[in-house]
Amino acid sequence: MREDSKDGAGALPADGSPAVSRRTFVAGAALTAAATVTVGAEAAPSRRHRAAADPVRIAVVGAGGRGADNLRDLRDTDSVIVALCDCDARRAADSFRAYPKAAQFSDWRRMFDHAGDFDAVLVATPDHNHAIVSIAAMKLGKHVYCEKPLAHSVWEARQMAKVAAETRVATQMGTQGHAFEGTRQAVEVVRSGAIGEVAELHVWTDRPAGWWAQGIVRPPDTPPVPEGLDWDVWLGPAPRRPYNPAYVPFTWRGFWDFGTGAIGDMGIHNLDTAFWALGLGAPTTVQVKECSPAIGSAEMKETAPLASVIELQFPARQSMPAVKMTWYDGGKLPPEELFQGEPRISKDGGSLIVGSRGTLFTRTWHGGETKSDWFVLLPRKQFLDYVPPPPSLPRTKSHHDEWVDACRGGAATQSPFEYAAVLTESLLLGNVALRTGAKLDWDATRMHASGCPEADRYLRPQLRKGWRL
Repeated sequence: MREDSKDGAGALPADGSPAVSRRTFVAGAALTAAATVTVGAEAAPSRRHRAAADPVRIAVVGAGGRGADNLRDLRDTDSVIVALCDCDARRAADSFRAYPKAAQFSDWRRMFDHAGDFDAVLVATPDHNHAIVSIAAMKLGKHVYCEKPLAHSVWEARQMAKVAAETRVATQMGTQGHAFEGTRQAVEVVRSGAIGEVAELHVWTDRPAGWWAQGIVRPPDTPPVPEGLDWDVWLGPAPRRPYNPAYVPFTWRGFWDFGTGAIGDMGIHNLDTAFWALGLGAPTTVQVKECSPAIGSAEMKETAPLASVIELQFPARQSMPAVKMTWYDGGKLPPEELFQGEPRISKDGGSLIVGSRGTLFTRTWHGGETKSDWFVLLPRKQFLDYVPPPPSLPRTKSHHDEWVDACRGGAATQSPFEYAAVLTESLLLGNVALRTGAKLDWDATRMHASGCPEADRYLRPQLRKGWRL
């Protein structure tokens, strides 16, 4: 990115008014609090790509937390941050200070009133706001980068893929490890046939592992909303409930109304390599094998469990056999013998892609950028002299650089919403199985779980009055 454009441009509003100031930050949501929101219903797409000499102008929704991490990742791309939005001024304070020339908002709807002044939107909100913000941006003709999981529900993920295809904007889901050399080489190794036919897959994480609470009931106390937090905007389309510090910041991830638990948080990262390499689609069956606390308990009605084991069956694809995947979280791990002498990695997690001639063992995505042994072929002695196939996938400087380049009319991203929606759907079906307690026979064409009518309520959200996609 050009040195003179790192802090953004201060004159975002196109109507001649000054950029939104810190004084108006907290009041932003009040302008439309009583209005029904129909995202992007009458918006005309903006021009798809910037001129070759111009940086991509980016607006960030959710500038604190993961948004701050994304802002750091964007610094070395050919982009400029022109607007920052966060309904929690406390959480976003450092980001606002780092980009003093960028316009600041507390309500993304108000930021989108000035859509002509940015080209792309990065969405780093809690999961339950991913779809409504991303779809609004795409219908305005904006390129979109959205954090994982792509959506909070199966239906929302499908809608995001549909709108992306219709608008033909550049999209990318925030699976940063997807761009790492280790990931792309692992995909090439599996596709080359080095480990033979794959019919068995194991994926795990240690989460929640103290990162946030799961297996708990709803907190009963109703403290006042802290200054600087617009609770109504934070809730967005989720059912109304009183503010509680148990949700904000970050710890919303275990609550069904806001997050997607361990499988949505780390499953997307840790399954990504195998899902990509094997060309998996939606599963045909999903069934919970273990769950603590018990399915149907008061705790499970409010939050994801402390630990679970879930089995997903994926159908055969062309010449490749069907695949049985077992998911583990909360400290559960695959059988020790599958690691063939390697220490079982419990922290963060990983995957075992079990083939007829060998196994590819990956660590979680965090290691793929720097560790030469981010993936290991097992048994080690069998692959001592193994030479990986020549690169067949494109290489890129970073996940964010890949997206920014696509925004400028370059090559398509490798984790677009078309791909991300199917990966997300597969894992979110695990949450549907946890919430219903039933084995799901999944008809992906009809988006229907045969013989399990109670699943319907968890496939598509009931949006709060005043919010709709």
